[in-house]
Amino acid sequence: MQFLLAFIVVGPLIGAAAALLPAPPGLKGKSPDQAVLRHGVTVTGAILIAAIVLALGFDHAHPSKMQATTDISWIPALDVRIHLGIDGISLPLLVMTALLTFLCALYSYFKMPEGPSPKAFVALVLVLESGTLATFAVLDLLLFFLAFEMVLIPMYFLIARWGGAQKQAAAWKFILYTLLGSVIMLLGLLLIGLTSGTFDMVALATDNGRGLTSSVQVIAVLAVGVGLAIKTPMWPLHSWLPDAHTAAPTVGSVLLAGVLLKMGTYGFVRILLPITPDGMQTFAPYLAAFAVVGIVYGSLACLALARPGSKGDLKRLIAYSSVGHMGFVLLGIASMTPTGVNGALFANIAHGLITGLLFFLVGAVKDRYGTAELDTLSGATGAALYGRAPRLGGLLAFAAVASLGLPGLAGFWGEMLALFGAFDPAGGLSRPAFLTFMSIGAFGTLLTAAYMLIVVRRVCMGEKREEPHRIADIQTYEFAAWTPLAALTVLAGLWPAVLLGLTDPAVQKLLAGGKS
Repeated sequence: MQFLLAFIVVGPLIGAAAALLPAPPGLKGKSPDQAVLRHGVTVTGAILIAAIVLALGFDHAHPSKMQATTDISWIPALDVRIHLGIDGISLPLLVMTALLTFLCALYSYFKMPEGPSPKAFVALVLVLESGTLATFAVLDLLLFFLAFEMVLIPMYFLIARWGGAQKQAAAWKFILYTLLGSVIMLLGLLLIGLTSGTFDMVALATDNGRGLTSSVQVIAVLAVGVGLAIKTPMWPLHSWLPDAHTAAPTVGSVLLAGVLLKMGTYGFVRILLPITPDGMQTFAPYLAAFAVVGIVYGSLACLALARPGSKGDLKRLIAYSSVGHMGFVLLGIASMTPTGVNGALFANIAHGLITGLLFFLVGAVKDRYGTAELDTLSGATGAALYGRAPRLGGLLAFAAVASLGLPGLAGFWGEMLALFGAFDPAGGLSRPAFLTFMSIGAFGTLLTAAYMLIVVRRVCMGEKREEPHRIADIQTYEFAAWTPLAALTVLAGLWPAVLLGLTDPAVQKLLAGGKS
């Protein structure tokens, strides 16, 4: 198990280095480009298999216990250690990251985005995977920061080199926002580590803030929280996200929404909640307020983009919807209750599955029509996907209703539990304030339903018109890449206990200061 987790974290880096080497003569196939794309599928497939084996070997009777741990001294002077491990909080995120990266590699094998050499593309995707997997597996604050930063450069180049219109500006905005947040976050992490005398996240969580004064905790939460909030992204630090999604290639958008946004919310749960509880309690009402403003703001922005005549871009609309959905995650975290935090973790996974699927589908629509602009797509009556490409239209409608939180699908449980957490927040938090936040968040679910149904009406319905060329329905490779996400969305919606059974004991232990 130790070796398996280390392989999952380091394997993609080795694969990235191998992708840059010339392909052996027997493996070149039809062309070197196809060989390196096949290499990407092979490496990400091996990492996914290893993650599944790790999940099967995980002791499900004790999900609150750190398992598959590796603990090696790295910088003795600072007590920095190469400390890896997983529990019920990080395991689902680890498996989802491996799955989404494999599906992106598989999709790219058949539909490589326009741009430079596939060698660099595959290497960057693998480095990105290694960084995100490491973020969810490391248990040292400085290693967490290094893993957190490791994903920035690959994503910058994926947007800047393989993106669409305005790709350079979007890539620069992404890197500048996230680097600024990272510098502030590093100061907060150093403050925690140097004040407490250790950077070990498990020891700090067990100490539960007793080694840090209230003022140190408040400063640490402010500093670390800014960096995490930018990555999440939390309103009003979200403005880099719509530009990045609009410009990014399809697989870049899938990884950005499905994986990178989760790193921020994971940091709130893994670091700030257990290590700086007093600081979190001070900022929890403000975090909840920003969260519900983000929910309403994201929904109103989507409604404006979906309105006829607004020339709204469908990828930009889905990006703004992410601001709203991550608002529910932050609201659950801000409640500081097991119910709310479990809801946040569930919503994290649901958002990764559903929004990943949505970006795949929107990318496919853009490939077929040459644009993702809603007015151009829908014309006078609608794009009529139900009539022209029924399977594609049906799957897009499925992903849309999953995103709006239809009961029985994955999107429902996370948002509902986050609202329940706000209904009865942790002791010391103002219940009237959180009841207000809960009401605003509940109103946001109605707005989400409104814009998603407008999108379905405009893109899927309408009169079937004669076009100069036929629109292809779902291809075999698309079916292979998208089916797992749709199936897991249904499974998580109908059987939420699979995920909650993992996260709940770990959350209970985390909030209790390391005591099961």
